[in-house]
Amino acid sequence: MTYDRLVCANCAGPVSEGRCRVCRANRERLQQEGPLGGLSPMALLTMIVVLLAAVAFVAVQQTA
Repeated sequence: MTYDRLVCANCAGPVSEGRCRVCRANRERLQQEGPLGGLSPMALLTMIVVLLAAVAFVAVQQTA
């Protein structure tokens, strides 16, 4: 989830605006995590399995 849709529990404002120190801290943390930081471990595992299946499929197609 991106921080532009989050609402701060401290000031009830959008986290993206950074109205209070809690908003600013959470916004900074979300920015440091990167694009895959919000994904669950199960979603990451699923992405890896799909990638491996695609690589295996391409490898089989090239040998045939």
